[in-house]
Formats: sequence, structure tokens, C-alpha cells
Amino acid sequence: MLNIIHDTEASLAEEFDRLGVLHIRSMLNPAEVAEIREAFMNQLARDRSVGYDDHVPEGDPLELYPRLVHPHRSPELEVGRLSRKWMLDPRIMAKVTEIMGPVFGAQSMFYFKPPGARGQALHQDNLFLQAHPETCIAVWIAIDDCDGENGGLKVVPGSHRYELVCPDDADQAESFTNVEVRLPDGMIAEQTDMSAGDVLLFHGSMVHGSFSNRSNDRFRRSLIFHYVPQTSTEIARFYNPLLTPGGDEIIVTEAVDGGACGEGWLPAEPH
Repeated sequence: MLNIIHDTEASLAEEFDRLGVLHIRSMLNPAEVAEIREAFMNQLARDRSVGYDDHVPEGDPLELYPRLVHPHRSPELEVGRLSRKWMLDPRIMAKVTEIMGPVFGAQSMFYFKPPGARGQALHQDNLFLQAHPETCIAVWIAIDDCDGENGGLKVVPGSHRYELVCPDDADQAESFTNVEVRLPDGMIAEQTDMSAGDVLLFHGSMVHGSFSNRSNDRFRRSLIFHYVPQTSTEIARFYNPLLTPGGDEIIVTEAVDGGACGEGWLPAEPH
């Protein structure tokens, strides 16, 4: 497996430019991880109606544990306040800024992925965000130890050098989303192995996804943010308003041309 753990003398920006993905170990400490995990689990125990409706069939594990999309926009909830706090956390913002320069926060998400839950087919994030003229960057925070057994991320280092690819239909017996990117010839998806508190940073064009959670009793929870350069002139409507590093809201012009897949193309669900 190609080493994507950033523990070399090379700068973050140099390594990110080369690979499109970096694994930073132990960015969050155990107490911080536990606070996030407890808050999101308590939220679903109280009221899971805040979860995003992915139209999963009755009895699907994701019916009980739906992902939360844009929780940072719900300051009345503990999970909303935590999401906003971590989205703008100086440690995270410093890493992202070192790679991309000044950024705006565009999205927050929380995935539960309980045992038995389907994965998410290979995809590229900026097909959804449509940040222009640059791209987006993802910050994927492991809230549990995650590997191949419980559906840890698979990434394709180097695929960020390719243009956005229009997706095909995904196998929804394996993926809870309905689109999938086919890999360029000669490229393979590499399995990540992360500990709770580790962070994965990856480019908006990098192909990534995950298999199902095949474990009997292990969740694969993750808190995820997307950022875009402050030089962005367009973004898909779903992601406005953006957040400045100081927490102020800002509107960027809406991308209206359907992006790489032609005029009128829209993803079936937010990512």
C-alpha cells in the first residue's frame, strides 16, 4: 500500500500536491473524540428526524442511523454547536490553509455506519460541490478505529490529477448512494487504516469510497468537513452560505450549468 501518512520532512502542500490525500495521526485527543461520539449518539437517541433522508429501505441499518448533513447550521443542537466549533477549529484550519491558502467552510456531515450498513461507491467530491475555479478539500475525522472490516475509506492516491468524471450507476446492493466513478486504467483503490482521532485530508477530485461494514459490533463513525478556497467564484446552491474562518456567513455565486456532466445534471443527493 502507498504510504499516505504525513510523518516526513516534506511540507503538507508538497505531499498533498503529489498524492492528493494525506493521513495525519492523532489530531484529536481521546477526550475530544469521545465528546463528539457521545453528542451525536445522544442526538439520534433523542430525535433522529434531524438525519438526512437517503430513502433507504425499511429495516436498513441506516434507517436507524441516518447521516447528518450540515449539522453546523443547527446551533440550537449540541451537535450543531460542536460541528461549527470543529469546522472552524484552528488546528484543522491551519492544515487546510497550509495546503490551499485561505478557505471558507462549505459543509459538515456526520456518518454513523453501523454494523451491516452499506458503503458508498467510489466518487469525487467536487462533482457535488462544483467549487470553481479551483476545487474543494475534505477533512475526514475518524471517530472510531476504522479499517476494511468496518468499512473504512478506500482512496486512490494520484487520481486528483484527473478531471472530474461523470459517474455511472452504482450497485445499490453495496452502496447507499446511486452513482459511481470508474477508475482510470492502472489505478487501484487503497484501503486506509485509521485510529479514532486521526484525520484524512483529500482533494476534491480524488476518487474515494468505502465497502460495507462487515463487522458484528463495530461502528465506523466519522465527522467530515469540506472547504473551498476563498478565491472560489461559484459553488452549488446546496452549500451556500459558506462560513469565514471567523464564523461569518458569506454567499458565493451559484453554479448553474450542471458541472462536468453537462447542463442540467444534478446529483441525486448532497454529498
